[in-house]
Amino acid sequence: MADVIALFLDTLSFTLTLLLVTLGLVVIFGMMNVINMAHGEFFLLGAYVVVVVTGAGGSFWLALVLAPLVLAFIGFALEWLVIRHIYHRFIDTILATWGISIALKQAITIMFGPGLQSVPNPLPGTIDLAGIEYPLYRLFIMAMGLLLAAGTYLVFFRTPIGLTARGVIANRAMSASLGINTRRLDWATFAFGAALAGFAGAVMAPIMSVDPQMGVGFLVPSFLAVLVGGVNSLVGALLGSALIGGTSTGLSAYLSQADTQILVFLLAMMVIRFFPNGLTGGKR
Repeated sequence: MADVIALFLDTLSFTLTLLLVTLGLVVIFGMMNVINMAHGEFFLLGAYVVVVVTGAGGSFWLALVLAPLVLAFIGFALEWLVIRHIYHRFIDTILATWGISIALKQAITIMFGPGLQSVPNPLPGTIDLAGIEYPLYRLFIMAMGLLLAAGTYLVFFRTPIGLTARGVIANRAMSASLGINTRRLDWATFAFGAALAGFAGAVMAPIMSVDPQMGVGFLVPSFLAVLVGGVNSLVGALLGSALIGGTSTGLSAYLSQADTQILVFLLAMMVIRFFPNGLTGGKR
């Protein structure tokens, strides 16, 4: 019984961790139709903000606040310098963001070196859950995943800003003719997606080895989660993260890493085959 509870908690933990990364991606990819190959590096930069702040003597909690702000600024700058020129050239967005990904990764390697960086765990204790001693900080990450998902949903579906954003997504030309500043919304959305990725990286820094390759491991699963759940759907991000994260964790308890990845990819392919618009049909 204890093993079942531990597996359930690990599955929930990875699912909500993946959701943290997927939220930023679904905002940029699902709502702006931009395949952001640099999303893993936005995650990476958020973790390195924590490394810099804690290394300078600042607290982890200060770094957690600064990371999304720094990434929002970086996202705004990249959108203004590069992305805004290629919105209507779908393939070019892939190439451009891939180039940005390589540039950011190399910049981090030059500044910090290729080695591993560590961040102290701000909540090192454990808590008893049905006889299982579970890390307190992992529960904090799970709570952050749920709160961030709820907050993002409320912003996009319960505020005038969210209504405006969805109007532009549905019909950009009509929205512009009604006086909506679509350019302002574009950079704001891209900056918001980058900030979400930065926050995810900052939250994950204490339990991961921070190095220039750390974003790669979350990029592919988060893309799969978006495709499986529904490209234009925040609820789909939750469902996709649950399916991909839950399957990965469950299978990895019994199979090798390679076999697990193969089966997860096959599962994603089957879902996309029978639900081309994702499990939610791309709605909400």
